[in-house]
Amino acid sequence: MKNIQTAVYNASLGKKIKVSTPINQAAFAEFYPPSKGSFTSEYQLCLDPIIGFLVTYKYPLLVNMYPYLSYIGDTKDIRLEYALFTSPSIIVQDGELGYQNIFYAILDAFYSALEKANGGSLKIVVSETGWPSEGGRATIFEYASLYNKNLIKHVQKGTPKKPNGPIET
Repeated sequence: MKNIQTAVYNASLGKKIKVSTPINQAAFAEFYPPSKGSFTSEYQLCLDPIIGFLVTYKYPLLVNMYPYLSYIGDTKDIRLEYALFTSPSIIVQDGELGYQNIFYAILDAFYSALEKANGGSLKIVVSETGWPSEGGRATIFEYASLYNKNLIKHVQKGTPKKPNGPIET
């Protein structure tokens, strides 16, 4: 990342191009409830210099989030409506925060984990998300379409603000 940053600056593109890297849910040691979000010690070793770099340059961290993987995982009983943005009410209460969908719960878990890893000032950009349309349990076109449509509705409506800044998607 430092070499790429140097090349970007040497090409006089420093204000146009931000250098970052994506991480995904595999980085979590814990993500439920979201306020308990933390990274595994193995990921933390790799993430420490990345977080330091991103904090120094005020660049965002890219996050790939797949509610589907949480839905099919065997760690929690996750309702389909919670994963597809269709829950009519709060499913998970975490202190003062209530979550109607797992997308924002996962996002907040990343923010909690970053806070604990000295990256509380970082913004997060959701760089990848989606729902598979075939190849596994609950992988039908209708669910993939519903997830994408509901995600778009949430983005158009505006994403919630975190204490450490806006969430970008």
